[in-house]
Amino acid sequence: MKEVDARGLTCPQPVILTKKALEEIQEGEIIAIVDNITAKENVSRLAANLNCTFEVSDKEGCHFIRIRKVAGKEAVKDSGGAIVIIVGTDKLGQGDEALGSLLMKSYTYALTEIAPLPKTMLFLNSGVKLTSEGSPVLENLEKLSGMGVEMINCGTCLDFYQLKDKLKVGSIGNMYSIIEKMHAAAKVITLG
Repeated sequence: MKEVDARGLTCPQPVILTKKALEEIQEGEIIAIVDNITAKENVSRLAANLNCTFEVSDKEGCHFIRIRKVAGKEAVKDSGGAIVIIVGTDKLGQGDEALGSLLMKSYTYALTEIAPLPKTMLFLNSGVKLTSEGSPVLENLEKLSGMGVEMINCGTCLDFYQLKDKLKVGSIGNMYSIIEKMHAAAKVITLG
């Protein structure tokens, strides 16, 4: 069994190292060792997306993710036609901040009323403020999430703005998972 020791590594290193280790084997098991909840969630999501089975156990402040790869099982593919929206700011447009906040609220509301819905929304930089406690657009984003829109927040960005404990909607991802969603999309729309 191959071991990937990703303790002390920052996003997206644990996912990249685990993916490389899985690519090196046709079939078998690897164990990824990480020391933070975000890495545990991201590596587990990678295993699920690659159609591998996995088990997580915790010991001495670390998370041990045992991943089993079976030959012939294909990775889960994203369906074609998917729209991905990258939200890189908490305001929409350049200029007056109050107007930018109002426009973002209007934009997120309009998304709940149109078709097709985006498949995924990716929140980067100050965009993570929108998915956190106190956000003026939280109600709209919660509605979109309830309608099936996947929401992924940059873990590094949440850490930078000290919002990880205040996250209210969506999951915590990393740059690797964000790039995967962008590459799988039929159309990428960038805000900010």
